[in-house]
Amino acid sequence: MSATITQIRDDLWQTRTESPFPGLTTHAYLWRRPSGNILFYSPASDADFDAIEELGGVSAQYLSHLDEAGPMLARVADRFGSRLHAPAAELDAIDRHARVDTPVHAQRHVDENGVDAIPTPGHSDGSTCYLVKGAGGERYLFTGDTMFPAGDGTWSTFLVPGRGSAADLRSSVELLSTVQPDIAISSAFGGDSAIETVDNGRWQQCIAEALATVPS
Repeated sequence: MSATITQIRDDLWQTRTESPFPGLTTHAYLWRRPSGNILFYSPASDADFDAIEELGGVSAQYLSHLDEAGPMLARVADRFGSRLHAPAAELDAIDRHARVDTPVHAQRHVDENGVDAIPTPGHSDGSTCYLVKGAGGERYLFTGDTMFPAGDGTWSTFLVPGRGSAADLRSSVELLSTVQPDIAISSAFGGDSAIETVDNGRWQQCIAEALATVPS
């Protein structure tokens, strides 16, 4: 197995660290399941495709928001025959890169893959977080860019100038306070890691840290 794809849990793998452009650091995450693997977010290159193939490929890919869209979406679909799930509110932007097979609508629901889609607008209109239950019973929360580790030990938010809404972002982070993950996993991140293992006390602290960064 390639040393550039890292096992996080028995059923969860992290692709290599990539920087699509200066100031942005990302990973994608492969959740392995007997009924078909799911890739959350999008890798910035095809460098880990062989390793992903060794792990069983990809049956479905989930984007949290339009910033993860790019040329690699079509490359993932072509290589693995996967189906793309992405926010319905952002189809125009994402469809420029690849066909969205399953639009994720703006109502919370658990889909046919057991993915709990939680609409969290603010960073973008269609931003969506995804909650799943891992093989060991742990709950993995994929927060996209709604909230993320800032690199200084705290969690943060980012409101894109001219896009999104501070009020929506605040409401979305407050909604996430009601979701108790065991592991929180962002898309973009600062510092060395996009992942933090949290208990309820720490998660509520992460929420407070993120809320403190929402513009007033």
